[in-house]
Amino acid sequence: MEHLDVLIVGAGLSGIGAAYRLQTQSPQRSYAVLEAREDLGGTWDLFRYPGIRSDSDMFTLGFPFHPWKAAKAIADGPSILEYLHETAAAYGIDEKIRYGRKVLAASWSTADALWTVQTERESYTCNFLYVCSGYYDYDSGYVVDFPGLASYEGRVVHPQHWPADLDYTGRRVVVIGSGATAVTLVPAMADRAEHVTMLQRSPSYIASRPAHDVVSDRLRAILPERLAHHVIRGKNVAFSSLVYSAFRRWPAPAARFLNKAAARELPPSIPAEPHFVPRYKPWDQRLCLVPDADLFKAFRGGSASIVTDEIETFTPDGIRLRSGEHLQADVVVTATGLQMVALGKIALTVDGRPVAVNETFVYRGMMLSGVPNLAWCIGYTNNSWTLRSDLTSQYVCRLLNHMSRTGTRVCLPEIPAEEYAKPARPVVDLTSGYIRRAAALLPRQGTTGPWRLRQNYPRDLVALRFGKLTNPDLHFS
Repeated sequence: MEHLDVLIVGAGLSGIGAAYRLQTQSPQRSYAVLEAREDLGGTWDLFRYPGIRSDSDMFTLGFPFHPWKAAKAIADGPSILEYLHETAAAYGIDEKIRYGRKVLAASWSTADALWTVQTERESYTCNFLYVCSGYYDYDSGYVVDFPGLASYEGRVVHPQHWPADLDYTGRRVVVIGSGATAVTLVPAMADRAEHVTMLQRSPSYIASRPAHDVVSDRLRAILPERLAHHVIRGKNVAFSSLVYSAFRRWPAPAARFLNKAAARELPPSIPAEPHFVPRYKPWDQRLCLVPDADLFKAFRGGSASIVTDEIETFTPDGIRLRSGEHLQADVVVTATGLQMVALGKIALTVDGRPVAVNETFVYRGMMLSGVPNLAWCIGYTNNSWTLRSDLTSQYVCRLLNHMSRTGTRVCLPEIPAEEYAKPARPVVDLTSGYIRRAAALLPRQGTTGPWRLRQNYPRDLVALRFGKLTNPDLHFS
């Protein structure tokens, strides 16, 4: 059985970033990256639906140590996947990835101070386990059992498993959903389809922004590459953080601003109410981003339309709605959301006792109460994923180096009884449907101190990169 100091699970954005930080900030440690799929990229290798793109700018979604060089700030999926391959190859990370290794279980032995990690092929031991597989279920998306679906004679596809043989040219398409996937699919498919209808039960907040960042382009033209990258990254972090804080503090004016902005982009045939006036506050759910107003352009051009209604039943040639309207459809795309999982569905045990992950609390947004020598890398919901994941990886390296300096082999977070007794919140604190469905599966967060997961990059930057590692709630032995 092969032994490594650190095992990283997942070769997506988080795993590649973790590998870089480990080999540069804690280079004396051996490591490998275990990837369930046959290629790196994670989400960007899995999702192949039309129009797949980033939902935040690539100067912050990209790595701080490997600047994004392409022209578009909002990039398409293939470009992001190419960037990840380039990054992994540039730093030799690709040589550390073991493909086709889906991690099934991990068991901790206090007597040996080791994890035994079981994959579908073989087992490993390691001193520290770093799970960088995110929180989406790659096996299946969220599928709704719609009434009458069996009677439908057209094609039904889910974006997570997009069929390579699907030709929707000149066909009538209905996209069910109102989230980020739906607003991406509609304009992308409208170029070839006869017509695309976006069918939503309730609207989401949608904001348009340029795919090209003019200010960033000018900065890159006059500044050295790395300096320009850091300036642009700082600018974008500051702007997004300020906007998020303002929207959360003044939700009513923020809602009016977003609603009016959407209304200005719509053709006269599509009223803002009820299609673009959500019932929730801004950032109770993630804001949907459309680059260069492409969704609104499809509406104005007549190649796409929107319907806000509920499905009564599928019919052989389409969908009948509660209002009585019937939508003709040759292809139905169920952009109904994702399934969330904790730690890639790895079965954890500590000294023979199964770990109920949903009963644990996250320490510093990454370690689980009562679970030694393990970290779980997740990103922000209100900002680029990589901003948080990179801070987590740097903290893990600091933690490992601290253990080497102090001669300790085990770090164990333990939540105090008084914090445990307080009302807990889900680790991802939004009201989106896919998050509510997973609330009973995911770890929880507390209310104060290191047990609260803040959506605040500047504060996390100070705490995770420069704050004290020692804490009464983190025990070393």
